[in-house]
Amino acid sequence: MVQLYNLHPFGSQQVVPCKVEAFAVAGQELCQPRCTFSTLGRVLRLAYSEAGDYLVAIEEKNKATFLRAYVNWRSKRIENSRVCIRMVGHNLEAPFRETFRDQMSIVEMPLSEAPLCISCCPVKGDLLVGCTNKLVLFSLKYQIINEEFSVLDFERSLIIHIHNITPVEISFCVSYVAVMSDLEVLILKLESNPKNGESFNHHPHKTNNPAKQAEGISNETLQSESDDFVICQKPMELLGEKSEQSGISITLESTGLDDEKINYFHVQHLLYRRFAPDISSYVLSDDIKLHSLQLLPIYQTGSLTSDRKNSSQEKELLSLFCFFSLPHVGYLYMVVKSVELMSIYQYPERSQQAVLTPQFLHVITSNNLQCFTVRCSAAAAREEDPYVDSTLKACPPVSMDVCALRIQLFIGLKAICHFKNHIILLTKADPEAIPERRESPKKLLSRKGTSVKLKTSPVAEAGWNLYIVNTISPVQLYKEMVDYSNTYKTAKTQSCIHLLSEAHLLVRAALMDGSQLEPGEKAELLDAFKESCGHLGDCYSRLDTQYSHLALPYYKMSGLSMAEVLARVDWAVEDGSQKYERGLIFYINHSLYENPDEELSEELAAKVVQMFHVAEPKQLPHILCSPTMKNINPVTAMSYLRKLDTSGFSSVLVTLTKAAVALKMGDLDMHRNEMKSHSEMKLVCGFILEPRLLIQQKKGQIVPTELAVHLKETQPGLLVASVLGLQKNNKIGIEEADSFFKVLCGKDEDTIPQLLVDFWEAQLVACLPDVLLQELLFKLTSQYIWRLSKRQCPDTTPLRTSEDLINACSHYGLIYPWVNVLISSDSLADKNYTEDLFKLQSLICGPSFDIASIVPFLEPLSEDTVAGLSVQVLCRTRLKEYEQCIDTLLERCPEAIIPYANHELKEENRILWWKKLLPELCQRVKCGGEKYQLYLSSLKETLSIVAVELELRDFLNVLPEDGTAAFFLPYLLYCSRKKSLT
Repeated sequence: MVQLYNLHPFGSQQVVPCKVEAFAVAGQELCQPRCTFSTLGRVLRLAYSEAGDYLVAIEEKNKATFLRAYVNWRSKRIENSRVCIRMVGHNLEAPFRETFRDQMSIVEMPLSEAPLCISCCPVKGDLLVGCTNKLVLFSLKYQIINEEFSVLDFERSLIIHIHNITPVEISFCVSYVAVMSDLEVLILKLESNPKNGESFNHHPHKTNNPAKQAEGISNETLQSESDDFVICQKPMELLGEKSEQSGISITLESTGLDDEKINYFHVQHLLYRRFAPDISSYVLSDDIKLHSLQLLPIYQTGSLTSDRKNSSQEKELLSLFCFFSLPHVGYLYMVVKSVELMSIYQYPERSQQAVLTPQFLHVITSNNLQCFTVRCSAAAAREEDPYVDSTLKACPPVSMDVCALRIQLFIGLKAICHFKNHIILLTKADPEAIPERRESPKKLLSRKGTSVKLKTSPVAEAGWNLYIVNTISPVQLYKEMVDYSNTYKTAKTQSCIHLLSEAHLLVRAALMDGSQLEPGEKAELLDAFKESCGHLGDCYSRLDTQYSHLALPYYKMSGLSMAEVLARVDWAVEDGSQKYERGLIFYINHSLYENPDEELSEELAAKVVQMFHVAEPKQLPHILCSPTMKNINPVTAMSYLRKLDTSGFSSVLVTLTKAAVALKMGDLDMHRNEMKSHSEMKLVCGFILEPRLLIQQKKGQIVPTELAVHLKETQPGLLVASVLGLQKNNKIGIEEADSFFKVLCGKDEDTIPQLLVDFWEAQLVACLPDVLLQELLFKLTSQYIWRLSKRQCPDTTPLRTSEDLINACSHYGLIYPWVNVLISSDSLADKNYTEDLFKLQSLICGPSFDIASIVPFLEPLSEDTVAGLSVQVLCRTRLKEYEQCIDTLLERCPEAIIPYANHELKEENRILWWKKLLPELCQRVKCGGEKYQLYLSSLKETLSIVAVELELRDFLNVLPEDGTAAFFLPYLLYCSRKKSLT
């Protein structure tokens, strides 16, 4: 029985508000309270989006959960300032729009299911909400009020129905979605282009595997039927398309109304991984669960400028990484282009939460803050720069072991997050913390049995503390790591390389996050980056490892000159013998080829020669031919060359190098003796082995060597043959060879020396396959024409005569017989002058030349000269302009007309004997004049030919009507009797 009394035992009540407090953790007012605002209820999840500058929270009140976004929260300066509450997608009425400029607004986002987790896209600011059976995507949008003001809003644009997995944490970045349950992780990519023409409005894309789904149902049924058995699924890792076999069903449902928004049509599965709980003990642990799911984007380093650094929507994604962790081990995957496991992190203690940054992984246990290195910058560098891992650039490998930097003691660590160079920690002094999720061990083992339960501790609790740990600058930490690496330098171990590689990646990662850097910081980081490359170059050049070749790209990236690198080498000799590691040899060998503009001092050049004499003597002739070694004492060089044992490699190369050094010494007798010790063919082979004996480059310009200058005067044929051999073996280009001979002969760009003409002629004779034939023929004919028009003799004696070329080269044809008759009348012919003419005529008579291309350039060759006349008639003949040629020869050189007709007027052109030549000769005989006898004899020759070719009636028809019968009678009688004679 209960007694009821009308008394009032409750005197008063105290309402404990749920609040969100914001602090400024950057700038001069470090850790100053920024603003405070109340929430609807207890905050279960809280997230901040830099894009859009909004806060979003899952709140609980009266056992119901709500999703709210806090917009323009920075305007909430005082507790009692006005706040506007509106529904998502609500159109603002005109009178109220301007009020949103100066007050915080709360956007309510109703959901059909209770929200469990949230994630904001760091690039676009879109919001993804995880519920029991679906993910809801809210696209960030702006309602434009006027040109200067817009109100942030959201649009429910997509629902991802996801079955057989209950999301505990989600992460969203651009179109990538990561979903995590207690022991499973699924990574998806939402694609905006429809495949096979499907439209999700009518054909929603659904991915599942019936066999796997059936397996899941069977497991659930077995577990529900009997609580005496524990069903354990095997651990599983599925990458790429294979992850579709996970048995998780995905369906897309579009709910967006804005046509301008990107609609997602298709889901691409990237990764599925399932872990199994530890059942080694009879008592199953309740805390073997995944935590800290995170997608980390890295952006293009060159995509941002200083005025755009705060606009996250302008960032261009370069690479994306996914991290998640078990209590004692963390996993880092790269998920762009290819999906692969990059790193595994082993923790010395049970972890509670972790946060991944481009530079580090920060992990908290109950009492410790730990820091590990990451490999994201190494992976992103390879995505960004195709020249990484070449002789130009290098980067430490992604597979390099991770390392822990330090452990910092904190009491009661509960949560961690990261902002720029700050680590924010939340602690609670009470050691007995209530787990956020607690489930029976059996339900942990089945996907269907997983659920999320939130702790129900009092709203206001004592003992909470907020710590902001400032991480030291990357440059300062880099310097500490370099100093620490010096302890390993003398030992020459891999630890030195590893530590310096860590320092290099630290600086590289900071540079890749360029949007957070001030100009001064970036310059300091760039200096540290180059310095780190120099340190790594030192390591790989001095330590005998299989990666010694990396000394070359690291030294290149360091910006150090070859002299500066050599100054870092320890030249001290121990126990009378010096050992040079292959990394240093590899670097110097390449640098001597690639840096022709740098000249070493005599002292350093001597050290380089000594180094190669000890380490790689076969390379010594090549080393001495480098322009970088210009200052080497020739006596020193000769002493080392004489020590070489040439039995194992080309002796002719040593001979040529000795000959070149002898020239520098001024010993011509030694030079001649060396050059005579091999045949010309072998000498050519020696120059092919080392082109720098003849041709070097300085500041991008061709520079002939002293040996080349000497050969020009003494053995020009050998010089031309050697350069031709270089071209045949792709050691020199066509334009480079032309420039070489012009520079060698001291000619400007418009003047062609005879030695270059000799080279062109040698190219024709050699029939090089890579030479453009018509271009080469044009260069030769142009030069011949220019000399003939200027009556310019060659500056040196040509190496080949026209007869030599005709006999040796098919492109030079036999000169037509009538041409010799034509030019025999020139009594002023110079031998060199006629050689150019013969070569030009021979090319025109050859089978390869395109006559039409040269006709426009014949104008300087006047027909008033025999040379010009012969070339003009030759070209017209090749173009089949026979009638014009007949007129020209009858006028200028009638003695050549019959030889011309005999050679050219054949077959289908035979008709020109009686159609063109006969009438012309008859007309000119009638007119008389000085050349009457030449015309008359030519007419008689013509009549003899015509009488043989034509029948009597046709012959009579072509004879002139006013001719003298007695003159033509012998030819008529022959024509009438030839049939009976035959």
